[in-house]
Amino acid sequence: MWLGHRPGGHYLRRMSPSAQRVVGAVILLVTGLLSLPVAAFLFDDQGSENWIIPVQLLAMAVTGAAVTVGLPALAREGASTGRRIRTGIWWGLLAALVGVLIFWFALNGIRGA
Repeated sequence: MWLGHRPGGHYLRRMSPSAQRVVGAVILLVTGLLSLPVAAFLFDDQGSENWIIPVQLLAMAVTGAAVTVGLPALAREGASTGRRIRTGIWWGLLAALVGVLIFWFALNGIRGA
């Protein structure tokens, strides 16, 4: 045993629901901010530039689902795994939208382009 680890115990299950929500929101916001530049870097070629937004949205949907399954407090209490996955997909897509909006305002300012 090391650092208070109990065999068979899971650290995230002992985390309070409020802490799970904060950690989940931070993870989703950071990945939402980074997903568009990473997708643009990977797919910015002559034939694949139309795949940037779909790849970003798919990556954020998968990330949101994974985070919500791992941090159950992001969904309703007692939600099934399927419900948490669907809720996580929406959280991931919302984080992608927030990331795009933050980049828009960072690049163009409040008055727009």
